[in-house]
Amino acid sequence: MSRAWLIGNALWMQAAWWACVLSERHPWLLLPVVAGLLVHVAACPRPGDEATALVCVGLTGWMLDAGLGALGVFDFARQPLPLWLALLWLVLASGLRHSLAWARRPVWYGALLGLCGGPLAYLAGAPLAGVGLPWDTLGTALLLAPLWAVWMPLILRMAAPRS
Repeated sequence: MSRAWLIGNALWMQAAWWACVLSERHPWLLLPVVAGLLVHVAACPRPGDEATALVCVGLTGWMLDAGLGALGVFDFARQPLPLWLALLWLVLASGLRHSLAWARRPVWYGALLGLCGGPLAYLAGAPLAGVGLPWDTLGTALLLAPLWAVWMPLILRMAAPRS
């Protein structure tokens, strides 16, 4: 992967994160996210493998967040999961084999990324997307940090290219 591809992938993920969380108030923002995901998969050297990775990570992520919502950690406007959050899982998955691949090995890189990045993404996005945090900010962060310290290495491995 070229350096330009990795930088472009990282920038795409940031722009798509913003579009997803802001789409709760501006639903049209999901259209460029869907288009970006399609372009991403088509531009990958092995589009079928990329699509499979996105679907696998997306499905498990949807189950995780729907479960956390059912347990009362998140208060979503739409149950079991808002569309923007389902798309955000595909956006995250689109970086796991590219700009986030550095965190695959050693495993503690992924754990550290998840420990810090997972809770921060949720806590920053929740007020923008109108997601309630019944456990308040600290309680939610204390639950999400160890969860994501385990989850991130797992999804990095799940998305890893097969040799």
